[in-house]
Formats: sequence, C-alpha cells, structure tokens
Amino acid sequence: MQFENTDLIKLYTNLVRAREFDLLFARRLFRGQLLGFYHQAEGGEAPGVGVSTFLRKDDFLWPHLRGHGLPHLIGKGVDPKHYLAEHTGKATGLCGGMSTYHACAPDFGVYGTAGTLGSNFPIAVGWGLAAQKNGREQVIVSCFGDGGSARGTLHESFLMAMNWDLPIVWVCENNQLGMFVPIQEAHPMEDIASLALGYGMPSAVVDGQDVIAVAEAAVAAIERAREGGGPTFIECKTCRYHEHDIGTPDLAGTEPRSKEEIEKLRERDPVALCRQKLIAAGVLSQEDVERIDQDVQAELEEAERFADESPIPDPAVLDGAVYAA
Repeated sequence: MQFENTDLIKLYTNLVRAREFDLLFARRLFRGQLLGFYHQAEGGEAPGVGVSTFLRKDDFLWPHLRGHGLPHLIGKGVDPKHYLAEHTGKATGLCGGMSTYHACAPDFGVYGTAGTLGSNFPIAVGWGLAAQKNGREQVIVSCFGDGGSARGTLHESFLMAMNWDLPIVWVCENNQLGMFVPIQEAHPMEDIASLALGYGMPSAVVDGQDVIAVAEAAVAAIERAREGGGPTFIECKTCRYHEHDIGTPDLAGTEPRSKEEIEKLRERDPVALCRQKLIAAGVLSQEDVERIDQDVQAELEEAERFADESPIPDPAVLDGAVYAA
C-alpha cells in the first residue's frame, strides 16, 4: 500500500506519543505515582501503533499487554490521559479508577483486556461473529505475544474463525521472550506464523521495528477482512528493552540479559528508524520533528495534570460495578 504523507506523519506521531507515554508511566511507577505494576513497551511500540492507527473507530481491538496497550489505544484514538487517570486510581479513568491495567473504551471498540494468556482468542471469535452478523463491515484486530501463541485456545479459535470466514486480523507481537522463555525454546519453527498454515490462513511476517511495514501488512489484512476474505495472521518480529514487568529480573531462560544485548537491540529503535526514513524521504523536516516532540511533551504535561487533579472514585459505585445482590 502507498501511504500519503499525512498518513506517514500520523504513524510517526503516534509512535512518538506511545514511546513518551510509556516512559511517563514507568517514571511515575518509580516515583510511587502509579498504582499496581507496569509492563514497559519501549522498543516494541511499532506493532501496536502500526496495526491500530488506520482502523475505523467502530472496529474491535484487543490490545497486547506491552505498555498495557498504550501503543494500541493511542493508535485507535483513545485519549491516553484517561488511561493515566485509570492507573492513578481516579474516577476519570477508563474504568472509573478501579482497574489500573485493564482498558475499556467502548466508543473506540475496546471492550477490555484480561491477565489470562489466551483469553483473547475466543473473545475475538465472538466479536467476529457479531461483526459478520450485523453487516456493518467491522473488523477485529486481536493482539497477543509469543507466549500467548502457545495456548490451546488459539487453535480452537483459528479453526472456528477460518470455518466461518470471520473478519479477524490476528497479530502476534513476537518480542522473542515469553516472560523469561526464549522463543527458540517455545516454538519448533522459525516463524510463529507457521501456525496459520494448518488452517489455510493467509499470513505475513514483518519487521516489527518498522512501523510502516507493520501498517502496510495490517491495512492489507484489514481490507481483506472487511471485504469478506476472512482471517489473516500477522507476525511482527519485535523486541523489548526492559524486563517483563518493572521490578522482575530481566532474564532469558535462567541467565540475565546483558547490557551489550540490549544496546544491540537499541540499534534498531522503532522511533529512530521511522524518523530517519521519513526525513530521508522528505516527508519530515527537522523542524517537524521538533514540533511533534514539543506537542507530545505538552500532551504529557496536560495528562499528568488531568490525572493528578481528578477525583478518586466514590466508594458507592462499587455497589453497582463490583458487587451484586
């Protein structure tokens, strides 16, 4: 697909926003200003941004856990200040301040996530069946990691999705580590996308550090699904610069990852790669880059102000939100 310059700038801007909000969430956790825990996305933002930026507002999206779905939500159009408020336990959060990690933005086709690996697969099938029945040409994008690809629910859901030609794009964000387990020890073939072959499902393996390459594959799969062509599997080969979640050991198997290994990964930073490519193509100037950076920093400051000044939830809401008579 040939993107317009405005599309490319939107991709880059969303990528910068995803990076800076991810770093902000991490900083606030270290300062004791974020509730719960946090799984940083830095280094692996491109898949989430690439697959979600050109979805329709009413398409369904299941985000991946990296950055708690920030790259995906930002691409889809959700205002991240409400997700920061959620992680701060404020009533203006996406779940009223009662969830932290789980994002729910029904107006944007995001109906929550789950901490259970593999739970996204059957839910996506249900959404796909609903989309097929309602005739509005909605598409489902369901994101998961290399760890989630080993769940039995994947196979059950792939079978149903193919038999029913459901409009689903399955996106595997393969960052090479399922928590601590190297992908070489978890999958017998080079590509996780090989799982699609047994179901006759079209698949693509893309450079997950290249947000443009991800978006090109995603748009093709989304258009195919919207036109009734059924599911597609996209595997994005990506990485993460940090431990599984902040505070756990950064291990590959039983051995710590070395600083040299992380520095090697940083040589293909997705933000830098996109910026360099767009400057070389004349799509962005240095002035554009600086303006985008300034705009994003202003957005971060406003988000922090909004979250910090928002009220905590009224305890009475628990009666209707959590407890049942």
